[in-house]
Amino acid sequence: MKLKNNTLNSYSDDDFSLVSWDEHYSTRILLIDNQHQELVRITNELFDACRAGNDKAVSAFKELIPHMVDYVKFHFKTEQDLMERINYPECKSHLVQHDELIRDILAAAKDFDDGKKFVPNRFSRTLKAWILSHVAVYDKAYALFALDQKRKGLLTDEQLEG
Repeated sequence: MKLKNNTLNSYSDDDFSLVSWDEHYSTRILLIDNQHQELVRITNELFDACRAGNDKAVSAFKELIPHMVDYVKFHFKTEQDLMERINYPECKSHLVQHDELIRDILAAAKDFDDGKKFVPNRFSRTLKAWILSHVAVYDKAYALFALDQKRKGLLTDEQLEG
C-alpha cells in the first residue's frame, strides 16, 4: 500500500492497490488506525486476487470472507466499546452503519455460495466504498469527539485505548 498526497486513494491503472492508506485519514487513535489498515490490506488482497483471474478470485474469496467477517465484527466491537466509553452522542446511528456493512458482507457470502458471478470483484469494491466513506467521514467524527474530550481533560489515553 502506498502513501499518497494526503488522500485515501482508489485504484487507477498505474496503481496496484484498490485502496491506499494515508495518514490524512488517521483517527489519531492507534488501535483504530491499525485495525483500519488491516481492513485496507484485506480489501487489497481480495482485489489483487480478482485482477489475477476468476479462479484466483474464487479461491481468495473462499479464504478471505470468513476472516473478513470475523475481523469486521472484532473491529466494530472495538469501535462500539470506545464510543460507549467516551459517551459519543452519535453512537447508535454509527452502529446502524456497522450493521449495514455486516449485512452486505453476509449477503455477498450467500451470493457467492449460490454461484452468482463476479461476487469477489463487487465485494472488493463495496469494501473500497466503505473505507472511502465510512472510515474517512464517520470514524473521523467520533475520533475528533474523543480527542476533543481528551484535550479538555475529560478522557485519558487509557480510556481511549481501552
